[in-house]
Amino acid sequence: MKISVRDLASLVGGEVIGNPDVMITQPGKIESAGAGAITFLGNNKYEPYLYTSKASAILIDSNIEVIKEVKPSLIRVDNVYGALGLLLNYFSKDFGPELGLSSLAFIHESVSIDDSARVGAFSVISEGVRIGKDCIIYEQVYIGKNVIIGDGTILYPGVRVYHDCVIGKSCIIHSNSVVGSDGFGFSRDNEGKFTKIPQIGNVLIKDDVEIGANTVIDRATMGSTIIEEGVKLDNLIQIAHNVEIDKNTAVAAQAGISGSTKIGKNCMIGGQVGFVGHLTIADNTLVQAQSGVASNISEPNRKLYGYPAIEYQKYLRAYAYFKRLPEIVQSIREMEQKLDKLENGNK
Repeated sequence: MKISVRDLASLVGGEVIGNPDVMITQPGKIESAGAGAITFLGNNKYEPYLYTSKASAILIDSNIEVIKEVKPSLIRVDNVYGALGLLLNYFSKDFGPELGLSSLAFIHESVSIDDSARVGAFSVISEGVRIGKDCIIYEQVYIGKNVIIGDGTILYPGVRVYHDCVIGKSCIIHSNSVVGSDGFGFSRDNEGKFTKIPQIGNVLIKDDVEIGANTVIDRATMGSTIIEEGVKLDNLIQIAHNVEIDKNTAVAAQAGISGSTKIGKNCMIGGQVGFVGHLTIADNTLVQAQSGVASNISEPNRKLYGYPAIEYQKYLRAYAYFKRLPEIVQSIREMEQKLDKLENGNK
């Protein structure tokens, strides 16, 4: 893939300083990029590389001042990380299956699929599925009956989407993730035997959601497990049945959210955080890694840490004492001994 600096600047909404006709073939790191590569500078820490880089072009934030001669062409932008996202998205289009439907894929005759979509080899697309414009279905993807997939969505190799689930526009689901597996629902009799409760709901994923590799989102017992617009889920996350995650919330790896818990907008959930079931978590809640949330969070903008999770600053103060607990106990014992001596001496 080749593109001129001029065309790249148009793509990212930037201003060219230098030669606009230089051809770019790939992105690269500012420390090591060579001829034909474009890199970026958004952090003053890396400014020295601006003057030594062998790249052909550099995306540069408009607030960074250039104080010496620079050999690469520059593209000045107001938001270098936003521009970088557009740039990398452009170059990533070279990957994945070719335009069209692989002859090695199984596609049911009833499927509605836009001509602009791509489907890789050995994928299975079942009866009644609808796939929108510019979707990319990589190799070995399974899509169950009556699934709906919105425009521009990408499913990477090994993704499994069970029947009746709905995935919105511009979503990305990474390899080996499962959407719509059964929720963990069982009844137990007096003898302790488990009987499965059928899970007849679905999963509803709204637009612009990204789901990391090996993440599992269970279908609802009834109704829908709902992932709202703009949610970002990392790798290895468990989302249980009937969970609802509101807009623009991010959840880091290995977190687990138990059934029917509702998480608000713009929350930040650290790695390995666990939520018990049937909770309501307010908007803008921040939960530090490895915390356990066992009760409702009704006030927005709280920062939590620990198990069970408490206010972040309170936890840090408590931990400062906890790690000195042996010394504190020894100090108390010594004071008790002194008190005993004083009391015995006064008798």
